[in-house]
Amino acid sequence: MNKIGQRQHDILEYFLHHKKGLCIEDLYFELGISRTAVQEHFSALETAGYIEKSGVSKTNGRPIVLYGITDKGMNYFPKHYSWLAGLMLEDLLETISVEESEKYMRHLGTKLATQLHNQFEGKSFDERLTTLMAVMNELGFVVNQSLNKEEHVCIQACNCIYHDLAQKYDQICQFDLALMEGALNRPIQQSRCMARGDAICEFLFLEASK
Repeated sequence: MNKIGQRQHDILEYFLHHKKGLCIEDLYFELGISRTAVQEHFSALETAGYIEKSGVSKTNGRPIVLYGITDKGMNYFPKHYSWLAGLMLEDLLETISVEESEKYMRHLGTKLATQLHNQFEGKSFDERLTTLMAVMNELGFVVNQSLNKEEHVCIQACNCIYHDLAQKYDQICQFDLALMEGALNRPIQQSRCMARGDAICEFLFLEASK
């Protein structure tokens, strides 16, 4: 997701309420800033793909370019699916066996890694690792590469995006393992887990099978 400044965020909110389109003139009066400043913000938002030219309006015979919000602009604003996803996942895990739920969580992790295949294809292990950590941080994890107390290279996560559920259903951790293994093309071992009382989650890289 491209990061935008507060002023551009405010402008994007105006577009949410004016789906038929806005022009530069509509906003520099409203925001109390110069026309040039609004034009620069529009240009930045258009370059980022959040708005696009949607038509032309004539005012006093002079054509005025209208801009509209794009799907990417709509999706810039957070959508809090976590409560619904958690409810659905908990309901599912209550109705299937532990073995089935582990298999299902691994399926989800592998499926995500497959969808992200182009981001990892052709990269070295270190490049894959950097990309994986960026993906996980984007998903809401806070992860970093580190050395554990045994001096083993690992990924450490200081949070869990489904901590409450993982405390009840530790098979959820299979999602993380499958995602990492699919992305790095290497077996992963979880050596520490917050759901089991550790301060962090820790994932070790095992030797790839020959």
